[in-house]
Amino acid sequence: MSVLVLVLAVSAACCLGFGFVLQQNAAQRAPLGDFLSFRLLLDLVKVPRWLGGMALMVAGMALGAAALGQGELSLVEPLLATNLLFALALSRRQTRQPLGRQGWAGLALLAGGVTAFVVAGQPAGGHAVTDPARHWLIIGGMIGLALLLTGCARRSRLTRGPVLLAVAAGMLYGVQDALTRVSGQRFAEGGFVDLMSGWQPYAVLALGVTALVLVQSAFETAPLRMSLPALTAAQPLAGIVCGIGILGDRLRTDAGSLSWEAGGLTAIVAGVLLLGMHPAMPQGTVRKPQVQEFELLR
Repeated sequence: MSVLVLVLAVSAACCLGFGFVLQQNAAQRAPLGDFLSFRLLLDLVKVPRWLGGMALMVAGMALGAAALGQGELSLVEPLLATNLLFALALSRRQTRQPLGRQGWAGLALLAGGVTAFVVAGQPAGGHAVTDPARHWLIIGGMIGLALLLTGCARRSRLTRGPVLLAVAAGMLYGVQDALTRVSGQRFAEGGFVDLMSGWQPYAVLALGVTALVLVQSAFETAPLRMSLPALTAAQPLAGIVCGIGILGDRLRTDAGSLSWEAGGLTAIVAGVLLLGMHPAMPQGTVRKPQVQEFELLR
């Protein structure tokens, strides 16, 4: 694994983790009437704390794009999942909760899972799949499932809704990462004109804005511990599927390697859930359809 890819991906995870905490601090006080509406972004853009979180998120996405330009999607995605470690670090500073057994266990599972998957799978680049039907089957399946989860979340927005929205957003971010990699390859091969002549950069923008609305709606209606673990677990899984199915990323497929890869992904998800439910994560408050508390943050 390239040291440059490691530094870029972990730096991206750091920015994303810090940014998510700041965004949720602001979004949880937004009016519930803005749920799943672009008005939510218009309200949040007036809050300095949210803007700071967005600046960090944009920096994280830029660093992640740079990492994707240097390494395979199946390698970068597990590293980006470590954003939860940085989110927990900032949350611990706010709540002053000790790490404890749960925190150390989650940290070990997440770090061990990433290591096991990368070492066993040895992700390597391959030839991008040129079959358009396969592209649209994978991308359409991911987007369709995200839409289905969003529809279910709309009917249960204060119970299971935040988790469903976070999973949907994670899937969209995974597809966005794959298309970011494709856009980077087009730019490297044909320059800016070739990049803008394709549909991929526009899809990246549309997916990013849509996923942002889903994430902020999840942050708005529930504590961070309910939404961020689901988001962090869904994105690398979706990204790895896209990396293998669209970009032609290769993983070792002998029985022993597959066992370690499956175990690594399972450990990543388990570690994400343990860290996400840690007492240090902000618990939030019971939401009521009021605007006054949101105004205090402006």
